[in-house]
Amino acid sequence: MASISAAALLSLATLLLLGVGSNAGAFLSSFGNGQTPALNLAGHCDPYTKGSCTKFSSQIKSCQAKGIKVILSIGGGAGAYSLTSSEDARQVGVYLWNNFLGGHSSSRPLGDAVLDGVDFDIEGGNDQYYDDLARYLSAQSKKGSKKVYLTAAPQCPFPDAYIGNALKTGLFDYVWVQFYNNPPCHYTSGDVTSLEDSWKQWTSAIPAQKIFLGLPAAPQAAGSGFIPAAALTSKVLPGIKTSAKYGGVMLWSKYYDDLDGYSSSIKNHV
Repeated sequence: MASISAAALLSLATLLLLGVGSNAGAFLSSFGNGQTPALNLAGHCDPYTKGSCTKFSSQIKSCQAKGIKVILSIGGGAGAYSLTSSEDARQVGVYLWNNFLGGHSSSRPLGDAVLDGVDFDIEGGNDQYYDDLARYLSAQSKKGSKKVYLTAAPQCPFPDAYIGNALKTGLFDYVWVQFYNNPPCHYTSGDVTSLEDSWKQWTSAIPAQKIFLGLPAAPQAAGSGFIPAAALTSKVLPGIKTSAKYGGVMLWSKYYDDLDGYSSSIKNHV
């Protein structure tokens, strides 16, 4: 299952992960190991044609003007990516900084819009050097005009197989844990015990500012783990909102949310 590129509910809505609008997902899906990074925006534009995706620059700025942070997801459930060394991680970080964040490049895929950060949705390859990438990107906050937010989308089995080490750095602002497609730690037919136990483990062990409950926005959005809105608001949220690290609910994905209207049915309880 490809992971998040959806609206994350923090209070009302203050974070947007690129890209949205397709159930295929949209990510910087190829990077590392000496290859040229490749952006996949799920058919909304052709990243290989110069200028094709710059049309989103004004839309990104419009979101930011409303106080919404716009974050680029890297990795995903389908792609070719891995980091082979600390230097490889640094080079990927330089690319991200110059092409999407506060740096400069003549070939910025999204034009002159400056994104607010990077989301680590690592679901394949190896588990090495993502801590180095996080350190490099975090250090850029001191060089640019605004903070570089770091977020992550681990699977709920703890620790995450790919970014567990990176999360230990304490550099991540928001972590949206995917509590779906993982029966040992997600909601199952009215039983919240496994989910609550996993939530407590994540919130006690990961030094992030806020941790989000990642859920599918519709039954067809995931193989398992969908929580009906009534069960979420009456059985799940009351137990997890007691944590000081509770940040809200992340939904996969906006495509499915537009079909099902799940966020509208839960937003007053988040």
